[in-house]
Amino acid sequence: MKRICLALCMLFAGSAAEAADIAVTIKKFAFSPKEITIAPGTRVIWTNRDETPHTLIANDGAFVSKALDTDDVFEHTFATEGDFSYFCTLHPFMTGVVHVHK
Repeated sequence: MKRICLALCMLFAGSAAEAADIAVTIKKFAFSPKEITIAPGTRVIWTNRDETPHTLIANDGAFVSKALDTDDVFEHTFATEGDFSYFCTLHPFMTGVVHVHK
């Protein structure tokens, strides 16, 4: 019985330690928030709320989205630490940064 309890406690403790998803909205030709800081293993989900298509591409090519129409989403899980600048290829003035640190 103690082994079952220990196994369940470890299971639930592991899932509680997992990083939560972070949402970024694309609206009015901007990423909001424009800059975020997250832990490794966090998934970022971008949602296009504009009536115009947008894309995302990391300056270093770490992630690339397809064209996102209204209400389309793109998600990427950041496994490694670093600073990931990105922009919309259709509207290069739209920029953002994801800082990934422990």
